[in-house]
Amino acid sequence: MDQAVEIIQINISGEDKPGVTSKLTDILARYDAFVLDIGQANIHQSLSMGILVQTTPEKSGPIMKDLLFKAYELGVKIRFTPVTPEDYAEWVGLQGKNRYIITVLGRKITANQIAQVTRIVAKQNLNIDSIIRLTGRIPLEETERAGKSCIELSVRGTPTDRNEMQLRFMELSTVAGIDISLQKDDMYRRHRRLICFDMDSTLIETEVIDELAERAGVGEQVRAITEAAMRGEIDFTESFQQRIALLRGLDVSVMEEVAKNLPITEGVDRLMRVLKRVGFKTAILSGGFTYFGNYLKQRFGFDYVYANELEIEQGKLTGRHVGEIVDGKRKAELLRLLAQIENVNTSQCVAVGDGANDLPMLGVAGLGIAFHAKPKVKENASQSISTIGLDGILYFLGLKDSYIEGEEEHVQRFSF
Repeated sequence: MDQAVEIIQINISGEDKPGVTSKLTDILARYDAFVLDIGQANIHQSLSMGILVQTTPEKSGPIMKDLLFKAYELGVKIRFTPVTPEDYAEWVGLQGKNRYIITVLGRKITANQIAQVTRIVAKQNLNIDSIIRLTGRIPLEETERAGKSCIELSVRGTPTDRNEMQLRFMELSTVAGIDISLQKDDMYRRHRRLICFDMDSTLIETEVIDELAERAGVGEQVRAITEAAMRGEIDFTESFQQRIALLRGLDVSVMEEVAKNLPITEGVDRLMRVLKRVGFKTAILSGGFTYFGNYLKQRFGFDYVYANELEIEQGKLTGRHVGEIVDGKRKAELLRLLAQIENVNTSQCVAVGDGANDLPMLGVAGLGIAFHAKPKVKENASQSISTIGLDGILYFLGLKDSYIEGEEEHVQRFSF
């Protein structure tokens, strides 16, 4: 780099007020200083700003003098640090390093939890470029049920052992009561377009077949089979046939009554509203029943529903099904099919489920999320949510509350 060039890092801190950035950059413009990088953060009316500028030895003195006077006038502190051409060249060279996004999610996030997460990051020799809050400002009186808190870390480098890092995050999630997502920050993460959900115990807080079984008087038998299937102890297809056989003779009017009283999972309404707003296509891929999938489709606006069709004769269930069973393998096939229909890469797809039969589609999708899942599913899924409702998915997608809720204070994030 030309020796006649000087590089200065300028750090500004103090009370955030209108016009600070404008007045300071006006001085840089007056001396034709070239801005190499700039970043700004605001926390509780406190400003922290950094500007990296390139100038000449003749102009650097007057620039710093004028900035000092202006900073005094504005009531902010300013600090100057010279940067050598060698240090700058090394910093620029780091741009080619891998980037990862770590999302930390929970009802509340404590300093201890952040310390443990960043300790794992440091042991992997990764640098933290930025930390931002995705959830809205937290009122002190927020209730335990409604509260949610999320921060996103952008880190740079190549992990020493990514599998080990993922394992440490999983262990920390279990003991600390938080969810931690580790995703590579690539173009697919920024352009998710299709999201596929399991239905039972994911979109709704029950297994519909259990509800029907209760009304048929065979609840205990069906629940035992359901739990064994979800734990992966017996084949889903076999368990499905065993369970619906026990429903033989149940009047179809019971299905309508069950549908009207489905316990909807926390966050579904908000999640679906936002996904539609940002252009996602949504699908239900369920080992449950089409009748209830269509009910949710009508209520929340899903684009696709694929589930199992119960055979009905003379207004009663026969204990048999019609057509191909939607099991784990079929869910993965359907996700691939919908990706083709929507003309997107499977890496742009998200899959969400809680049971062992969801693992195939979680593995196919670019982002597979185990939601309030059984231990076996969490162990085999790359991401999981266990602390808050289904709208926690929005934070794994990188969306901020200020954007989601349309707040006036929303600031668009850019990556440099």
